[in-house]
Amino acid sequence: MATTDDQVERVRALVASIPPGRVATYGDIAAAAGLSTPRTVGWIMRTDAADLPWHRVIGAGGKPAAHLADRQLRLLAAEGVPIREGRVHLRAARFPFP
Repeated sequence: MATTDDQVERVRALVASIPPGRVATYGDIAAAAGLSTPRTVGWIMRTDAADLPWHRVIGAGGKPAAHLADRQLRLLAAEGVPIREGRVHLRAARFPFP
């Protein structure tokens, strides 16, 4: 199934709504956007997120993307996100979408 413009815009709006100091997982965003898989969120983030707070989106285990880990963790730490052993402490930092 192809990703629609509406789905892209929903994902973009959800990512934009994550406040500083909080994070969401790809799965959180997929569920809030009504998407069937977090992979769709990953694709959207990879292709259309340069103007979004991309660093606030992480994997389900709290780990950042391997190729961006240092930069992403540095940005999150600067916002006060609790990080332990290279992972975001999700219980403390996860943003609950309405």
